[in-house]
Amino acid sequence: MLVDPAVPPTATTLREVEAVVGAMGVQTQVFNASNSAEINVAFATLARERSDALFVGPGFLFNSRRVQLVHLASFHKVPAAYSQRQFAEIGGLMGYEASMTDTFRQIGLYAGRVLNGARPADLPVQQSTKFELVINAETARMLGLEIPPTVFALADEVIE
Repeated sequence: MLVDPAVPPTATTLREVEAVVGAMGVQTQVFNASNSAEINVAFATLARERSDALFVGPGFLFNSRRVQLVHLASFHKVPAAYSQRQFAEIGGLMGYEASMTDTFRQIGLYAGRVLNGARPADLPVQQSTKFELVINAETARMLGLEIPPTVFALADEVIE
């Protein structure tokens, strides 16, 4: 896992991922990166240790360095999953995130309620309920991965 220690949800993300992979019997290693140089060091370590896969956590740093991250994953032939669909759109293996369309719809509904007189403090906190999985099939082929048809069927979008 590659995480930015400055991103508040990191602790939650770490717990959730470690619980899932622990149940699968997979070992995890966490790499902290706060800048481009630390991203490069993390990938050098991943390559040296022949890691099987990488999950890149959320955050502004990783979003702003998405081209670097996708290039490094491709160069080192590391299958990587990202916390945003844009990574898959530019050549990353897969992205998984809350549906932005659904998020903006919720924002619109809340704005409408406030404009109709509701007090913002009285409105309940909402969390995303719809998520999108985007898989880049070309990247999977380049990495020599055979993704089961059932996984492709679960995807909201498959990039060919």
